[in-house]
Amino acid sequence: VDLRSDTVTQPTAAMRAAMGAAVCGDDVFGDDPTVAKLEARVGDLLGKEAAVFVPTGTMGNLVSILAHCWERGSEYVVGDCAHVHIFEQGGASQFGGAHARAVPTAADGTIGDAAAVRALVRVDDQHFPATKVVALEDTHNLRGGAALPAGYGAAVAAAVRDLGVAAHLDGARVWHAAARRGEALAETAAPYDSLSVCLSKALGAPAGSVVAGSGDFVARCRRLRKGLGGTMRQTGVLAAAGLVALDEVLPKLSEDAARATALAAGLGALGFDVEAPQTNLLYFGLDEARFGFSARALVDHCADRGVRFLVVPGSTRMRMVCHHQITADGAERALAVIKAA
Repeated sequence: VDLRSDTVTQPTAAMRAAMGAAVCGDDVFGDDPTVAKLEARVGDLLGKEAAVFVPTGTMGNLVSILAHCWERGSEYVVGDCAHVHIFEQGGASQFGGAHARAVPTAADGTIGDAAAVRALVRVDDQHFPATKVVALEDTHNLRGGAALPAGYGAAVAAAVRDLGVAAHLDGARVWHAAARRGEALAETAAPYDSLSVCLSKALGAPAGSVVAGSGDFVARCRRLRKGLGGTMRQTGVLAAAGLVALDEVLPKLSEDAARATALAAGLGALGFDVEAPQTNLLYFGLDEARFGFSARALVDHCADRGVRFLVVPGSTRMRMVCHHQITADGAERALAVIKAA
């Protein structure tokens, strides 16, 4: 029972069949029909003019931020607990010289109200980098898989647009955010100038993300993708799995959230400090003095018995992530192993 992440899933039989039968071209030349089909499909789902396949979510965020921060001396505003800020090597600074202006992240994943975000924008003062984009995350990993409050993205984007500042969404799990709020994906995506959405998180494809936005923006991202080494050849074998994921897994995301809720109830009954899950991510902790062992010891003990989840380094906080290959029986087994521990 592997609850470490929703990236650990195995390709389904339908995905493997589609990959084996994929019609491929050379994506460097732009003539892989399966890639083109996936890009058009995701672009339509998100209501964007164009889209481009990238090998990873990290590259999706990186090319997006660099496409917005095209000029030297640019900066992007980002939450201090955002995935792009914590877990992606500071790539925009490392590879593009873009300055990250990190601001506090609230418990719900927001980074201040729209007026506060607008006040962060720096444009014409020679002492500072020029703000080019605000980056939000939905759902928010380190904030327990929280979906941003309804209307928050639209308010932030509207507050900075007249200053010439774009809004980007790290939407690795935006599929879950839209489902949580009961929105169509295009409605969720509408306020943003760009989005990076993941096919391997949440949807269970073996690899790949898609960046969406305007035609000019995506053309710039394609150029950056090439420079970063992310342009591949017969990419249709991966795109084919992504297309299956959209048909096979996307309609069932509510089951992941329900499974997380059931796990939360079971862990709460065992005395853990549980953060109520909104989507498919579940965080919980323990009082080591009361339990008599550490979070690390619990995780290792359970892993030896075939139940795998993570401990947040340097803390007593643990994480489980539900996905389409976690069954009701699997969730019950996880709780049984933890109870026995």
